Amino acid sequence: MKSNIDQPKSWEITPKSVYLDRRRFLAAAAGAGALALSAGRISELFSPSAHALAGNRLPAAKSPISTTGEKLTPYQDVTHYNNFYELSSDKETPAKLAGGFHPLPWAVQIDGLVNKPQTLDYDSLLKLAPLEERVYRHRCVEGWSMVIPWTGYPLKLLLDRAEPNSRARFVAFTSVMRPRELPGQQRNVLDWPYREGLRLDEAMNPLTLFTVGLYGETLPNQNGAPVRVVVPWKYGFKSAKSIVRITLQDTMPVTTWNEAVPNEYGFYSNVNPQVDHPRWSQARERRIGEIFKRDTLMFNGYGDFVAGMYKGMDLRKDF
Repeated sequence: MKSNIDQPKSWEITPKSVYLDRRRFLAAAAGAGALALSAGRISELFSPSAHALAGNRLPAAKSPISTTGEKLTPYQDVTHYNNFYELSSDKETPAKLAGGFHPLPWAVQIDGLVNKPQTLDYDSLLKLAPLEERVYRHRCVEGWSMVIPWTGYPLKLLLDRAEPNSRARFVAFTSVMRPRELPGQQRNVLDWPYREGLRLDEAMNPLTLFTVGLYGETLPNQNGAPVRVVVPWKYGFKSAKSIVRITLQDTMPVTTWNEAVPNEYGFYSNVNPQVDHPRWSQARERRIGEIFKRDTLMFNGYGDFVAGMYKGMDLRKDF
């Protein structure tokens, strides 16, 4: 018999982290009856919006499209060494400031050159396709790298739902703009909101992942909660975080880093050890947690999947 009780939204369910924090709070209160907690701290412990995503498990099947045989970067490093300028321009501070960002409820608008423009909330995005776990190499333009188990599904499945029309050639991503919650946006280090883009065939490539989690759990705020893309053969800044809008268009989109420093950050930004950054070599990289550097792989090692898309292009000029 079908229940007439409405199913709760994901953000209405008490998250694991909140439940555990309540237990810690009660245990602390019982063990130290005289201990006084500030009203602000109590509010933080019991606020579902402050921890709405932290630690929620995401069931996902292991994907055959995955990097194998490489040691995973520890969860602590993945979640506490981040490039997320919306929070801070250094690497360690984003995790410390991330608690002020409230990622749920959330929605992503898909518009532009599509036959079926639409807006999907977080639960709809989670349920759109079976979730997969894919272990990908992640290469930063600054010379460091990680190996991360991401959770998501091919971005192609989301774009197909909107039916790109025959004029669509590019996909533009717009990230969230909330300066009250994201202190980095209160500074003019970049032109906010953050914008990124891909050619349509890049966005439709089987490797391009619409990502909702890492290490089997929902995305931490500092890693781009609640939804982002991961494009593993490109430098990390191409993998837009905290996406609120996806627009199909016929012209190459303006992207944040390319607009800010065009001689350092090209639109394509494929990992290419033969093209140095103006301020450092890209021929070698340091895997987080390791002492010695290793050779950088062309297309970050994913050439078998992606090299054909760039046949005939000058990958030193179109960097």
